[in-house]
Amino acid sequence: MRAAAFALAATLAACAPAPPAGADSGSLQPEAHSGFTAKRLWRGQHFAVAAANPLAAEAGYRMLGAGGSAIDAAVAVQMVLTLVEPQSSGIGGGTFILHWDGRRVDAFDGRETAPAQADEQLFVQSDGKPMPFMRAVVGGRSVGVPGTLRALELAHQRYGKLPWARLFEPAIALAQRGFAISPRLHRLLDVDRALRQQPDAAAFYYDADGRPWPVGHHLRNPALAAVLSEIAQHGSEAFYRGPIAHDLVRRVRESANPGRLGEADLASYQALRREPLCDAWRAYRVCGFPPPSSGHLTMMQILGMLQHTPAVASPLHDGVPSAPWLHVYTEAARLAFADRNRFIADPAFVTAPGGRWESLLDDAYLRERAALIGPKAMPDAPAGTPGASRSAFAPQPEQPEHGTSHVSIVDAQGRAVAMTTTIESAFGSRLLADGGTGLPGGYMLNNELTDFSFAPAAADGRPIANRVQPGKRPRSSMTPTLVFDRGDGRLVASVGSPGGALIIHYTAKALIGSLEWGLDAQQAVALPNFGSVGGPVLLERRRFPAATVDALRALGHRVEELDMTSGIELLLRTPAGWSGGSDPRREGAVLGR
Repeated sequence: MRAAAFALAATLAACAPAPPAGADSGSLQPEAHSGFTAKRLWRGQHFAVAAANPLAAEAGYRMLGAGGSAIDAAVAVQMVLTLVEPQSSGIGGGTFILHWDGRRVDAFDGRETAPAQADEQLFVQSDGKPMPFMRAVVGGRSVGVPGTLRALELAHQRYGKLPWARLFEPAIALAQRGFAISPRLHRLLDVDRALRQQPDAAAFYYDADGRPWPVGHHLRNPALAAVLSEIAQHGSEAFYRGPIAHDLVRRVRESANPGRLGEADLASYQALRREPLCDAWRAYRVCGFPPPSSGHLTMMQILGMLQHTPAVASPLHDGVPSAPWLHVYTEAARLAFADRNRFIADPAFVTAPGGRWESLLDDAYLRERAALIGPKAMPDAPAGTPGASRSAFAPQPEQPEHGTSHVSIVDAQGRAVAMTTTIESAFGSRLLADGGTGLPGGYMLNNELTDFSFAPAAADGRPIANRVQPGKRPRSSMTPTLVFDRGDGRLVASVGSPGGALIIHYTAKALIGSLEWGLDAQQAVALPNFGSVGGPVLLERRRFPAATVDALRALGHRVEELDMTSGIELLLRTPAGWSGGSDPRREGAVLGR
């Protein structure tokens, strides 16, 4: 398996396309496109780990092979991702962890929080207008209190089998001896303009002429090795108090775009154990994360509305979703996103419609919403009135959502993890922290506060639910998902994806493709991407025939084609054991036996 992981990395290097002149940071595309490399379906019987980089998957595989639990493997995977995939996730960010212990599902919330000194005007300029997105992102202003380590530690205390320190060994060893720059990391470094403007990151990831280190360059990260060694020995407390915390706060406060994070914010951070949301869909029970994630509720609204619309005779045409099916799906998506933008935010700060989040999924409500879907595209998709009560909140204006990585794991005892983890934008705030070690390298700090609405209120004065408030967790689109058979209760799938707001559609696509259309795990993951966040129909560039695009436009849709760089990791039960699919749009891998 180790050889397979490194062989895959070499194949990806050979298939990497030439980078474009630049990347649009304000688009719906969270991370730059890095090619499409066909992958084979993985099959096994005992355990599996699917992660966004072969080296990270290898670390999880080692823990599972040593008798570790799914949570043990998740910790090891995340530490390696911090090193080898710094553009997407790491200990400087946050995570949602969904865990199955064979009897119950737990949801561990490691979402970042706003500092105590943050307020509704954090991203408002002196003229009263919201800041341009990238002006808000780069620097300390956008950095929230990281939650990944606290959440992993909380989950490990309950479900870990191997010692905490052992889980850090693969990442520490890799950081000390170095790893080969992958094609995707090289490409993301090449197209990022802002990272080059940060002296510490520029000195570490680029050569003296400002060029990113080439594919295959051997990169050591002694600062990260030292930081991880402290956390391995002393637990997450070593990150949230003391020299590492002091260094983090100093960088946030002294950046060119200073933030308001303080050491007291770090010391007081708490990961939360929440009740998951579990809902019926066809023959399955689908479990996901509650708010502050909007992922599960929005995805299940879409899937629920589809069940209340007439079935499309041919949802697939020549192996891709057909225009009639895409019309119905994206109309349902527009309605679901209208509700998302009106109602969903941190439950400690807003009240669910009708006093319960499940009001958004009540059968009668979804039937009422589905009745709005007609033969032509709606001019506008309005929010509804779930729970029979009107909201005092205004809809949140559209703004970018970025970043993220996903990990799916099943261990030999049948326990499972679906973990989506993030620093938000590619390379987060672009601030590289060395933990006060003075050594080269370190870890990236998040820009998670830009997941809040920049505008605190609408023009009529109504507040926006997802506005910035002290101690609040920003709304997320992360959709880690565990699926069970409603008949016998067995685990059927672990799935999720990166991709900003489009995570919801990528995860839904994987479920529909595998559990409704009968595709295998790799086929479902590789299906062309599609979706809508309330406006036009979004289609993956060069994956749909012109006739499909023309047919959608004839139905009144605006259609935009773009590189929809999902990173779906899907583990799917089969009669013989397990199968796995890893997204061909990124460099992930499934390992197991």
